[in-house]
Amino acid sequence: MNKISTYFRESYTELTEKVTWPSWIQLQQSTVIVLVATIIITALVWVMDFASQNLLKAIYSLFK
Repeated sequence: MNKISTYFRESYTELTEKVTWPSWIQLQQSTVIVLVATIIITALVWVMDFASQNLLKAIYSLFK
């Protein structure tokens, strides 16, 4: 039981004293970067899906 309490005590100390938390501005900037990256990746996947769909339709129409 002593090991468990030591673990929680050390974990709390680490989170409150040793971890460097981002400022509000840094957090907002990181959030914007993640959102923009998500939108760009989503757009790229959509374009690749659209292109492959049209390419396959064109290939399938050759064999009808």
